[in-house]
Amino acid sequence: MDILLLILIIVLPIIASLNVKSTFREYSKVQSSGGMTAEQVARRILDSNGLYDVNIERVGGELTDHYDPRTNTVRLSESVYGKSSIAAIGVAAHECGHVCQHSENYLPILIRSKLVPVTNICSMLWYWVFLAGVFFFNSFPQLAYAGIIMFGAVVVFQIVTLPTEFNASNRALKTLENECILNITEIPAAQKVLRAAAMTYVTSLVASILQLLRLLLSVKRR
Repeated sequence: MDILLLILIIVLPIIASLNVKSTFREYSKVQSSGGMTAEQVARRILDSNGLYDVNIERVGGELTDHYDPRTNTVRLSESVYGKSSIAAIGVAAHECGHVCQHSENYLPILIRSKLVPVTNICSMLWYWVFLAGVFFFNSFPQLAYAGIIMFGAVVVFQIVTLPTEFNASNRALKTLENECILNITEIPAAQKVLRAAAMTYVTSLVASILQLLRLLLSVKRR
């Protein structure tokens, strides 16, 4: 049982990561009929929503795209910025979806933002607290349970993250279609890219839940 859980915990995120990379690269070769680049699409979406003060910048790496609410900046990776492929446009529109969520005070994104400081601490410390609890279980079993609770906080954060990602993708696809940035035949390709990206969050959550189960079982056996 323990070995099976460990294999699933390791393999599931790897499969999802390979899938999103291969899907993105496949549709990076397909140019949009409109010819707009990803940053031009992002600027158009932001401006149409009155978000003129949001900056757009290039960031290094592949699929490192994100919106930073602290600096009010959409950062597009080297594989997206300046590109006019369906994949790049889909990713850029998705990040703009997150900007709109913040501007509208979308509840899941507000909850997620509040959880970030606690989650950062828990993600860094849970393993060491749990490990200390295992070594000193006879004297301080509370440490092991504290580590599990801290990891549980990380799982809660991942659960809250899911609706924000799916919502941002839905917003992106509707905007790309409604504003005729992509034509009707190109929308399914963008949908595949965004669905593959969303599945990385789903598999990460599943892996974390399995890890939580594994931790609980390991304590129960002691």
